Amino acid sequence: MIIMKTKPGKSARRTGITVLFLTALLLSAAFSILAQTPSETPPPPAEPPDLTLPEVSEQTLPNGLKVVVVKRSNVPLVTASLLVRKGASSETKDKAGVANMTAELLTKGTAYKNATEIAQQIEFLGAGLSTRAGWNGSSATVFVMKDKLGKALSLMSDSVIRPVFPEKELALFKKQALDGFSVSMKQPGSLLNYVAAAYAYGEHPTDGTPETVKRIKRSDLVSFHKRFYAPGNSVLVFAGDIAPETAFGYARLFFGGWTRDGSAEKSPPDEVAAVTERPPTVRRILVVDLPKSGQAAVGFANKLEAGRNESKNAYFAATVLNSVLGGGYSARLNQEIRLKRGLSYGARSGFSWRSYDSNFIAVAQTKNESAGQVAELMQIEIDKLIEDSIPDDEMVPRKAVVTGGFGRSLQTNNGLANQLSELYAFGLSAGELNSFTSGVKAVTAKNIRSFAGDNLAGGDMIIVGDASMFLDDLKKRFPDHNVEVIESSKLNLNKSTLR
Repeated sequence: MIIMKTKPGKSARRTGITVLFLTALLLSAAFSILAQTPSETPPPPAEPPDLTLPEVSEQTLPNGLKVVVVKRSNVPLVTASLLVRKGASSETKDKAGVANMTAELLTKGTAYKNATEIAQQIEFLGAGLSTRAGWNGSSATVFVMKDKLGKALSLMSDSVIRPVFPEKELALFKKQALDGFSVSMKQPGSLLNYVAAAYAYGEHPTDGTPETVKRIKRSDLVSFHKRFYAPGNSVLVFAGDIAPETAFGYARLFFGGWTRDGSAEKSPPDEVAAVTERPPTVRRILVVDLPKSGQAAVGFANKLEAGRNESKNAYFAATVLNSVLGGGYSARLNQEIRLKRGLSYGARSGFSWRSYDSNFIAVAQTKNESAGQVAELMQIEIDKLIEDSIPDDEMVPRKAVVTGGFGRSLQTNNGLANQLSELYAFGLSAGELNSFTSGVKAVTAKNIRSFAGDNLAGGDMIIVGDASMFLDDLKKRFPDHNVEVIESSKLNLNKSTLR
């Protein structure tokens, strides 16, 4: 009898090779089966759940400051955001940027601490303190662990109530702003936004222009702060792990001594004559020639008469319309311009709301050679909203995008505080948050078509780029329009040419 012996490990190696071979065969068979199985149509989006927020508690201090509290105990964090209901809309065009500069310099020195001390103490607390100004209002926001909230609020209130606007910090901020302008004025996308503000909306940019920033003095900041930073003109929102009684106590302690008066009212604009006939979709074509620019920015901009305070139905119709047109990756503009034709990395649209009117823009960046084509595609998609009804199989998922994004925005303390602050900026109640989902659900294709017909037509098509590379093609695509060309070096962003 002969017994054959193998070297140690040889059998194990053989077994391993066999297992790998069998595994490869099984995987190959599985992929073959999958390849022969027809792909299933993904299920439609489920009905969005109704969102019910935690109870909102409100109290107005004797000095007129409204305090709003939403308690959420899932994490030991608190966000406190102070909204001052005055922003860039309250500054003059010759001093455009004052509101933004005032807000930015709040934390750069107070009667008791300099900029370095404020920054160091906020960092020591592991907190974040930010200030900003928009068109409708200005704000200061702090987020911190709840056991350090008192110290953080002390720093925030000192910055808001007792800023000194040091000349050194002002000079540094102006230099940085002017350096930023020197870059942004050469970037097609940034320059388009400035042009839209002046030429299409009849406004000034919230951060000003190089000319206005140069002429702003410390006395302008002091004056703006004295006029508009007032408790009667402000709302303090707490969101997070804090009881209403505790929040009200903090508000009285740190803001109760704030005594200036203020008014949050804004007069409605002058009446505009009714339009009896719908204007063409594109009212004017403006080309800003930026020679040797790497790309072109294309935008359709329009000033709308529909305001945030005027009609809830209009607001919700506009919100769903935007989701359909340019509010995401699957929206129409991105589908047509990026996914189908590869002309841009992304196309989008959006509304900037004011109390009594709003600004709308659709925008994309593309090769200079394809700027005319992108402009034409934008007009076509806007025309579709005006002339055609949106099918249900498109409306349902686009509404889901809106309600899903809204729900996600409420999952953090900062997001919840921002949503509440926006409502109070327009004088609306916190209860509006609970009705958002039902408002979106109620929007019909007829509502959107009506809103589009009443508001989107009559806008300006603005293209910023190397005009030599697209001007002839643009004129061929828009034969019935006069194309106005302005050299970028000759732009006047300080004078409105709205109409």
